[in-house]
Amino acid sequence: MVAADRPAAGGGTPSRDDTSARVGPSATVVRLRDRSVEALRDRSRRVRAIGGLAVQAGLAAALSWLVAHQLLQISQPVFAPISAVSTLAASVGQRLRRTVELIIGVAVGVLIGDLLILVIGTGWWQLGLMVVLAIMVALFLVGSAAVVIQAGATAVLIATLSPSVRDLEFPRFVDALIGGAVALLVTAVLLPLNPLRVLNRAARPALDLLAAQLDATVHALREGDVARARAALIELRQNSDEVNALIEATKGAREASTLSPVNWHHRHGPVGRYAHVAEPIDRSMRNSGTLIRRAVTLLEDREQVPESMPRAVAELAETVRLLKRQFAAGEEPLRAREQALRAVCAAGDAYREGVGFSGAVVIAQVRTTASDLMVGTGLTQETANRLVRRAFGELRPPGAARLR
Repeated sequence: MVAADRPAAGGGTPSRDDTSARVGPSATVVRLRDRSVEALRDRSRRVRAIGGLAVQAGLAAALSWLVAHQLLQISQPVFAPISAVSTLAASVGQRLRRTVELIIGVAVGVLIGDLLILVIGTGWWQLGLMVVLAIMVALFLVGSAAVVIQAGATAVLIATLSPSVRDLEFPRFVDALIGGAVALLVTAVLLPLNPLRVLNRAARPALDLLAAQLDATVHALREGDVARARAALIELRQNSDEVNALIEATKGAREASTLSPVNWHHRHGPVGRYAHVAEPIDRSMRNSGTLIRRAVTLLEDREQVPESMPRAVAELAETVRLLKRQFAAGEEPLRAREQALRAVCAAGDAYREGVGFSGAVVIAQVRTTASDLMVGTGLTQETANRLVRRAFGELRPPGAARLR
C-alpha cells in the first residue's frame, strides 16, 4: 500500500472498506430490530383481532359441556364442545351455515354407519366402506367440505365405538345440536360482535393499501420515477388477502346484525349501507392497478404529464382515506363522494390540457375508480356514472380524439 494512501496516524478520512466494516453490522442490527418490531406489532394485531373469537370459543365450549352433562345427563359429552368450537372457528359470517352443516354431516354419518352395521357388521373393511359411502352421500347432498368431514368422522365413530358403547347415535346427534346452538347463542346474545367494528377492521388494510399505492403513483408521475410506479403496481397486485378479508367481513357484519338482537339497529344504518362494499372496493383496486400500469407505460414512453394528472390521482387517494375515516365513524360518506368528484374534475382538467395515449387511459381509470368508490359509498352504479360524467365535463379537447 502506498504511504500516501494510508490515513494519518492521528486520524484522517477512513477508507470505504473501513467505513463499510463499521456501518454494515450496525445497519444489519437496525434492520433486524425493525423487522422484529414489525413482527411483534403484526402478532399483537393478530391477537387483538382474534381475541374476541378466542373468548367466544372458550365460553361456548364450557357452556355446551355444561348443558350436555348437567342438564341432559350425557356422561361424556365430548362432541358438544367440539361442535361449538368448530362452529365458532368457521369464518365470521358462516356460523349459522356451519351449524346446519354439522347437523347434516352427523345425520349422514349416523345413518350410513347404522345401516351398514346392520347389514355387514363391523371390521376394518366395513369401516373403510362406511367412510367412503358417508362421504359420497354427503357430497351428493350438499357438497360442503364441513359436511363431508362430519359425515366421515361420524361414520368412523359409529363403526369403531358402537360395538362397545351403547346408544352412541342419539348423544352424537344431541351433542352436535347443543354445540351449534350454544355457539350461536354466544355469538348472538352473550358475546355478540360489533358488526361495524368487524367491517372497519377488515376494510382498513384494503383501503390503506390502495391509498398508499395511489400516493406512490402521484410521486412517480411528478418526479418521472418509473421504478416507483412499478413498485406501486407490484404492491397493489398483492391484495388478495386484504380483499378476501373484506369479503368475509361483510358476510360477518350481515350475520351479526341479523342474529344478534343487540345489533338489529345496525341493519338499516352503517352496516346496511356497507353490506355490499367489498365488490366495489375490489373493482376499484383492480381499476387502480390498470391506472398504475398505464402510468408506468406513460413514464417509459416519456409522454407529457399535465400538472392536473398527478393532482387527480392524489385526490383519488384522499377519497380512499376519507372513505376509511367515514367507515370508522359510521357516517354516511357524503364527503367521500364529494372528494371522488374532485378527483374526476382534476382528471377532466388534465385531459383538456392534452395527454398522450397512455395518459388518456390513466384519466379514464381515474373516472372508473372514482365511480367504483362512489358505489362503495352506497350509490347505484347508474347514479355514480352520471355524477362522474357531469363532473368530468367536455370530452373533446382541441385536436384530441373523443375519450370513451
